[in-house]
Amino acid sequence: MTPNPEIPPTLGTAVPPADNPQGGKAGSPVIRRLDVLSEDSRERLLRRVAPAWAISGIIHVILVMIALVIFGGKKAAANVEDKIVSTSIEDSKDKEDNLVNDDVGFDADLQAATDAAREADKNVEAPVVENQPVDAMKNDSDAPIVGMAQGFGDPSKDSGVTGDLVANSNSKLGEGGGFNAMATRGLSQRGSGATKDALIGKYGGNTESEAAVARGLIWLAKQQKEDGSWRYDGGDKTNEVAAATGMALLPFLAAGETHKYGKHYQQNVSRGLSYLQNLVGSNGKVNQATSMYGHAIATIALCEAVGMTRDRSQLREKAQLAVNYIVKAQATDGSWGYTPGASGDTSIVGWQVQALKSAILAELKVDKAVLEKAVGFLDRVSTDSGSRYGYRDNENTTNLLSSVGLLCRQYISGWGPGTPGLIKGVDEFLKSGMPTRANFDIYFHYYATQVVHFFEGPAWHQKWNPAMRDLLISLQRKNSDDKNRGSWDADGFSIGTHCSRLGTTCLSLLTLEVYYRHLPLNKRDNAGLAELNR
Repeated sequence: MTPNPEIPPTLGTAVPPADNPQGGKAGSPVIRRLDVLSEDSRERLLRRVAPAWAISGIIHVILVMIALVIFGGKKAAANVEDKIVSTSIEDSKDKEDNLVNDDVGFDADLQAATDAAREADKNVEAPVVENQPVDAMKNDSDAPIVGMAQGFGDPSKDSGVTGDLVANSNSKLGEGGGFNAMATRGLSQRGSGATKDALIGKYGGNTESEAAVARGLIWLAKQQKEDGSWRYDGGDKTNEVAAATGMALLPFLAAGETHKYGKHYQQNVSRGLSYLQNLVGSNGKVNQATSMYGHAIATIALCEAVGMTRDRSQLREKAQLAVNYIVKAQATDGSWGYTPGASGDTSIVGWQVQALKSAILAELKVDKAVLEKAVGFLDRVSTDSGSRYGYRDNENTTNLLSSVGLLCRQYISGWGPGTPGLIKGVDEFLKSGMPTRANFDIYFHYYATQVVHFFEGPAWHQKWNPAMRDLLISLQRKNSDDKNRGSWDADGFSIGTHCSRLGTTCLSLLTLEVYYRHLPLNKRDNAGLAELNR
């Protein structure tokens, strides 16, 4: 058989020589010496191994350089994104776990206002409920977007557009994820588990206060009527349906529940908003609101729902109409009365200012001239550097009216911890208005809690908040066999008289939700919660 020239002979193969100069017999087998056997280890390394390593090394260097060119930019972006996420989630991770402590009274069937177990990336927009009466959201890019992130501040400084509108649109559709991607800046913290829990921890809420909120929402949901409305159970039970419905919706909205997404109460909120929306006439008046009190409270609920969802449907249009009605109803002296155009008092003004604030947070149109006129009224009814307020003038001042006036100042004039009038006003609350069972006045406490919360400092952390929080927790009905479990008995003052258990419960819930209902207006330290306002 002829050997195949393509296959080299292996070690020890007998090969017939073509010529035998040594005289040996032809055809006798010989052992052919291969050159490879004479190589030492050094020569083998230089001839065979080293070139292979060199080629492999060059290839790997080229691949690494290509990878750096392709992925270097993305990696830098990823590092920036990681840094942003860490500011809002990592610091509060441990606190989330603490909110599910069964030792403080969480029942198995208790639907918590803040779900401590959820992660921020799970806060996605829930589908619109079936047969939902409120219109589905429309992505109307041409709709005017104006508003301010927090409070009003100085209209001349915080305006983002020229003309007669207070504006500063800092939020964009699609920023963040889920709730945060939809809500306007200043309201997104309500639906973010990590951000909300950080605010609860920083400003003095605790597991017991959130359990109280959860119980209260369960009771409140059970009071809703078949048509989606709520009714006061006090003296105003028949003629203030709009006010009762608006006030009942506010604690759900503060807890992050809306008509477009919600963990437990999406249907309740949807039905309530539908009821209010249908009350708004073509002129903006909220029918069934017998005074500007009820109109303002209903308007707050409509505006907050719009701001929390960026709803571009008819709901937004109705909210804007209701806001326009407030603007037109202002009296020449800058106040609001029971009826449009009539001169009013500090108490009514307080609700209108809250409604206008909610409109700005929802990026609706608000004429800044209205705010300036309201400041003029506040100047006339205040005394002692603006720390004390009366009803229609600056005589006979009370803690209640002063708390209303000071909250308006914080929203409109940008008063902060360094403002003399605010310092004096808060000091008076601490001297003569501290929350106790004997003087439980939820109307005053609702306003004063917001004022001191925005004031911050030792007045809030060491004095007001512990007293207010613990008083409300202790006064709530908690017995499992009590049909009013989760509610608060009517207080002995104006809210208890007119709005009874429903009104007292609504304002008590809003007071316990103060930690996250609105972001802090002022920062006392350089770091603060800047990442929560980013």
